[in-house]
Amino acid sequence: MRHSVIAMALLLGGESGALLSSSVWAAGSEPAVTATPGEATPVKIKNTVIGQGAPKIIVPTTGSTAEQVLAQAKAIGENPDADLIEYRIDYLDFATDAGRVAALGKQIVAVANGKPLILTFRTQPEGGKRKISDQEYGALYKALISEHFIDVLDLEMFREPEVVQQILAVAHKAGIKVVMSSHDTRKTPETAEMVARLRKQDRMGADILKIAVMPHDARDVLRLLDATNQVRESYSSKPLLTMSMGGLGAITRLSGEVFGSDLTFGMTGESSAPGQIEAKSLRQALATVNTAIKGE
Repeated sequence: MRHSVIAMALLLGGESGALLSSSVWAAGSEPAVTATPGEATPVKIKNTVIGQGAPKIIVPTTGSTAEQVLAQAKAIGENPDADLIEYRIDYLDFATDAGRVAALGKQIVAVANGKPLILTFRTQPEGGKRKISDQEYGALYKALISEHFIDVLDLEMFREPEVVQQILAVAHKAGIKVVMSSHDTRKTPETAEMVARLRKQDRMGADILKIAVMPHDARDVLRLLDATNQVRESYSSKPLLTMSMGGLGAITRLSGEVFGSDLTFGMTGESSAPGQIEAKSLRQALATVNTAIKGE
């Protein structure tokens, strides 16, 4: 994989190429902490294997009512280009009503055609629709975990540390995989900072490591790809979910297999974040990249 990154750096040339290639070589000089650098250890959730082959496609719900969400979930469940359903509860009119959220979640599972369900309350500071205190966030998540309908839980790493650890422990005890996430909807942090966040998620016990950032120019996009590759090559074999948002960052949603990201977001209808691509077009692009990598 590193050869692909260096080749891109040479093709880019100039300052941007130097930025990417020098960072990759720097990463290679640091002690690796994974047993199989450059490869993800696959994680199987229901019939979906994450970390093997082309990145798997997550499609979110964006409805505010139970009727809207259930219709979206049915369409996602029937869509062959969607691998997982993200149940975005922060969009709901009743987002903090655990009983109603769980009841709807179980209905989603029933129409999902066996696709894993990711439950996400994206908080407003990280680009979501609602504010919620750390204590309310923890209580809501723990109540929903106890309802036994969730396959994967999105857990924001920058909530209060004790709350995060409690949720993580309860989720794992219930057999739920945890995507630990960090979002910056205003900018792209420095490469070292992005690497540090993903490594911290790994140390905290996450099953899938996630970061999403906002680019302002092509160099920002390159730095997200570089950070992804550094983590995959030198630090973690856990599945990665990384992206640069907006139209400028759309390439990161397509090139995950090259740089080490194992999941990506697509859409059917309304997007939940800037830069998402329609699921069918996304599947075709991912398949093209996968075929090229395998040399077929």
